Amino acid sequence: MPFWQDSVLLCRRNIEPRHGFWTLPAGFMELGETAAEGALRETHEEAGARIELLELFSLLNVVRVGQVHFFYRARLLDTRFDPGPETIEARLFRHDEIPWDELAFRTVRLTLERFFADQARGQYGLHCADIA
Repeated sequence: MPFWQDSVLLCRRNIEPRHGFWTLPAGFMELGETAAEGALRETHEEAGARIELLELFSLLNVVRVGQVHFFYRARLLDTRFDPGPETIEARLFRHDEIPWDELAFRTVRLTLERFFADQARGQYGLHCADIA
């Protein structure tokens, strides 16, 4: 969940599934890397963004496909983005600008909803859920 002030970074997917839809920078971990290392790598590969990784924010068990989605809060170090080949474009969105109907995955929607709710409260927690 890379953020800059009151905005979050989203990437428009250039790959299937959900080509053309928006997502948080994410992807599969590589053998031998930690979840945190994977988050740093995927953010750089997909958005060309530099981040300071903060705490784990969201852990979602996607039961029907046997996946676990981890999302960390991450402070963007600057607003220069250089999207890789899996991304059409990367840009910042404030809460009122999020293309909610164009989000690629339910886990991304849930994570964004919780992030903005926590932001409004001024306190961030760890959010865990099972997604059928």
